[in-house]
Amino acid sequence: MTGTVPQTSAKSRPRLHRAWLVAAVTLLALVAAAAFRSTTGALFEPLEEEFAWSRTQLSGAVTANLIVYGLVAPFAAVLLERFPPRAVVAVALALVAAGSGLTVVMTEVWQLWVLWGGFVGVGTGVMALVFGAMVANRWFTRHRGLVMGIFSAANACGQLAFLPAIVHLAGHHGWRTASLLVAVFAVAIVPLLFWPFANGPAEVGLTSYGAGDATLVAPSDPRRRGAVVETLVVLREAMRARAFWILALTFWVCGWSTNGLIQTHFIPAAHDHGMPATTAAELLALIGIFDVIGTVASGWLTDRVRPWILLVAYYGLRGLSLLTVHTLLGPSVEPSLWIFIVFYGLDWVATVPPTVALCREHFGPQRATAVFGWVFAAHMVGAGVGALAAGLARESSGSYLAAWITAAALCFVAAASLFLLPAAQPVEQPSPREKST
Repeated sequence: MTGTVPQTSAKSRPRLHRAWLVAAVTLLALVAAAAFRSTTGALFEPLEEEFAWSRTQLSGAVTANLIVYGLVAPFAAVLLERFPPRAVVAVALALVAAGSGLTVVMTEVWQLWVLWGGFVGVGTGVMALVFGAMVANRWFTRHRGLVMGIFSAANACGQLAFLPAIVHLAGHHGWRTASLLVAVFAVAIVPLLFWPFANGPAEVGLTSYGAGDATLVAPSDPRRRGAVVETLVVLREAMRARAFWILALTFWVCGWSTNGLIQTHFIPAAHDHGMPATTAAELLALIGIFDVIGTVASGWLTDRVRPWILLVAYYGLRGLSLLTVHTLLGPSVEPSLWIFIVFYGLDWVATVPPTVALCREHFGPQRATAVFGWVFAAHMVGAGVGALAAGLARESSGSYLAAWITAAALCFVAAASLFLLPAAQPVEQPSPREKST
């Protein structure tokens, strides 16, 4: 039900709008969630040494994590609308803390799959970019796009920025200390959800930032909508369009070549070539830094260049760069490897803005977000498959060469598939009956 909330006077409002404090907590949660998922690749070798688990078994746990994370994301928006976001995110953080903390007492590999894949996968899936989108939509009328861009960059950057600290802790104090630190960090965020975070502006007697003195309207009750059913209906209808399959394929390859391959296996692959794990982790952190620049630049280009042309360039150049990795890795960081690190950072999530734009062009503003949610799920499934495939390649041949070549070939296929993308057709607006379902 829709209701009004009494306005607060301009004099009683704080000089710093509460929306920015909420955004700061959201930013912290997104960075933390991304960091939680990134610890898996950093702990491969300590777990191998202690438990004698194979690279394939460990890669399988990462695969479970990535796939669960991706499949939870399309439904996370439903949970965040149906229940107070504060409660949903608090439960998600508790799952992450449990999943990371309980690894210190595990003794079997299936327990790792349950903790990394199930607990951490579900918890971080709830705190995916849909959480940032919800906060941006509720709290910001002005600068909404800027805030969402910052959330997107922070989510990707957080996957890599924490790696040096995790590797350092695991190397000097043991992997259990690193896992417990993740658990403590997750729990430490929970109090911030009670202040300064709030479920919406109306809850604290405010309008969204930039809305002026408009009447405050409380959020409508989403339980009158069959949101889960609607999400599945959107998927069924999108699957009838060639554009959906091409976008899902390209994003599947994107996940394979980033989260699945580079994020998960770059550190152990570099170590195979004699590079210290701490150095490899620092290089991944640099990729995260350059990712922020690449994301902003790609968004700027998406407004000026046809999105599918940008994607052809991104995937084609990514494929060429992957063909060089095996020869660039070594005991020390040579100038040629720096070029790869900078380029891959700029290209890491540069695919997101044009992919979002194509979802809007082909499926309309009403369904673009839901369709992108499923395309994003394909991204994480690709990441999971890529992580497992790279682990199998390493175990069978003793080298990651086949993994690099396979990922490069897939990038070339993704670039070529975009030439088959049909022209966007005008999308019919949903009927009143469709809107009410």
